[in-house]
Amino acid sequence: MRVSGLIRLSALLFALVAIWIFLRNSSSFSRKTIRLPRWLAGKAPPEIRVEKNKCGLSKPCPDNFFAFKICSGAANVVGPSLCFENEIIMSPVKNNVGRGLNIALVNGSTGHLLRQGSFDMYSGDPKLLEKFLVEIPEGVLVLVASYDDPGTKMNDEIRKLFSNLGSVYAKHLGFRDSWVFLGARDLKNKSPFEQFLKNSPGTNKYEGWPELLELEGCVPRKVF
Repeated sequence: MRVSGLIRLSALLFALVAIWIFLRNSSSFSRKTIRLPRWLAGKAPPEIRVEKNKCGLSKPCPDNFFAFKICSGAANVVGPSLCFENEIIMSPVKNNVGRGLNIALVNGSTGHLLRQGSFDMYSGDPKLLEKFLVEIPEGVLVLVASYDDPGTKMNDEIRKLFSNLGSVYAKHLGFRDSWVFLGARDLKNKSPFEQFLKNSPGTNKYEGWPELLELEGCVPRKVF
């Protein structure tokens, strides 16, 4: 009896040891197989940064070029905006735009803002705009955006001055037309940066006004 009891006890101990070894190995294996990657274990994945181009352009400008974006006003509700080298020069948020023509002068070599102005072309004095345009020096870029009505007070002298800056459509500008333009006084040819929409009841997007215009691009830096 003592021998059989000893054998049974030995067998029991062997079974317990075998079970313990099995459970230990199984637990270790489970821990290894369910271990989560670091980024799932509480650590956020690295942030992916998307580079934004100046003024929100779809493509970056090459070296020695300035980025710009000009938006006309939307009817008589939303004012225009002018961006140059990623700086908003004029906009409703800055509270420096108004009905008529909104114009900014920028140094064509350094890109620095020189002067800006808003000219009421419905009930304002057109002589103020004439004086502003006549005094533009050479080597200066001229950014223009219309808002509401840019053409009621437009006269032949103002049209001529804009044409000398490289505009094609200034001579056609009339009541509530939409117009965006970038030119320069010493421009030898017509500016490639200009858009124009005629106020027409048959094609107007808004009641009484054509849709807003957006003009963007890269203008070469003037090197002396």
